[in-house]
Amino acid sequence: MRSFIKFADRLSISMGKAFSWCIVILMGGTCYEVFMAYALNAPTLWNFDFSLQMYGAIFMMAGAYTLSTEAHVRGDVIYRLFSQKTQAYIDLVLYFIFFFPGVVALAFYGYEYAALAWKIKETSWNSPAQIQIYMAKSLIPLSGALLTIQGVSEVFRCIICIQTGNWPERDSADAEETEKLLMRTAQKGNTDDVI
Repeated sequence: MRSFIKFADRLSISMGKAFSWCIVILMGGTCYEVFMAYALNAPTLWNFDFSLQMYGAIFMMAGAYTLSTEAHVRGDVIYRLFSQKTQAYIDLVLYFIFFFPGVVALAFYGYEYAALAWKIKETSWNSPAQIQIYMAKSLIPLSGALLTIQGVSEVFRCIICIQTGNWPERDSADAEETEKLLMRTAQKGNTDDVI
């Protein structure tokens, strides 16, 4: 289980970091459009669709990265008061009730959606540029597959925590919120600086 967790975390983090470069591409496209529109008075037809595709790529491919680094939104007002073992039981149940049905549907139906787009060589209907969008739609099942792999990893984390009473260590995140740092300090028994 631990080797699969490491594999899934490395895959999710590497894909998240790779697709984060879409932000640079998006910024470059936006700067180009602003220059063309305001400096040369010659706006492009394709840049709006291009920006949507870059933003969509960032959004879709960041899901597994967000899950692997625990950066997702969680209403943990009561959750954090529970023991780690209880947290693991809650997470395990919720992954099977809410998470897996959604991401498996995303991967399965996203594949059909992307396959149809490739078959008809789908283009954008909302701009005169008619930019090709079937390649971008391929990210839908890919993101569903990555989320499924990371979800299995999170289930394995829950099982390990239930067995040992402690969450397994995660690979170091790029940045960590102060609240997470305080929670980890409190879980280790050092509550002097927490409250």
